[in-house]
Amino acid sequence: MGAISDGVANALIRRLEAYVRLSADDRKALLLAAGEGIRTFDARRDLMREGDEPRVVNLILSGWACRYKTLPDGRRQIVALFVPGDLCDPHIYILKRMDHNVGAITPVTAAQVGRDSFERLISERPRIVQALWWHELVVTAIQREWTLNIGQRTAYERMAHLMVEMFLRLQTVGMAEGNSIEWPLTQLDLADATGLTPVHVNRTLQAMRRDGLIELAGRRLTILDMAALKSTAMFNPEYLHLEHEGAHLDANE
Repeated sequence: MGAISDGVANALIRRLEAYVRLSADDRKALLLAAGEGIRTFDARRDLMREGDEPRVVNLILSGWACRYKTLPDGRRQIVALFVPGDLCDPHIYILKRMDHNVGAITPVTAAQVGRDSFERLISERPRIVQALWWHELVVTAIQREWTLNIGQRTAYERMAHLMVEMFLRLQTVGMAEGNSIEWPLTQLDLADATGLTPVHVNRTLQAMRRDGLIELAGRRLTILDMAALKSTAMFNPEYLHLEHEGAHLDANE
């Protein structure tokens, strides 16, 4: 646990306590498991690759990562984004081979929890199990929303929706400053996540700036008019399920 900073520890606790209240012993057990195997990855490097034999559960401690698939000709689709506190497929070790890639967008620090440690954690800590169930339900709900984005929303609406979602997810783990968050996504990343071309992404971002909705500068996103951005995206936060018993709990209690 000594290798995990207080800020990172709070991100982990806040992520799960958005869904379920954890005891002090639960928190300690979670942080001990997370501190067993910490690895760092350079930006644009893979944590896990399609075809690998998965042996660990990756828990993002710092930085941004993504789940993605590629076609034989190199075209890529980002199908999920990971920020601090997120787990990359908690039950991935039951697979014989990875069927997707997990890659770092920024430099990433990840806790790699081995199968034995993870199974011991969930066998001894039922509240953590409940929190993980909620986590996976939310991951599935986010996937549905992303599918809806690509299938039905316009480019402008897709971008607005993604920005609001990522803001709320980072705010949940204490990583928003006012209406501003880290935004390391390149226009190519945004294209691969929204099913648009980089040229279309560029035009969409310019339009959003002109309309006074956002400001992008120095790898930070500032939302200038949150109400208007949510309205544009037709954003319904219910799929993030942030209003459960631990949602307003101070992680230091």
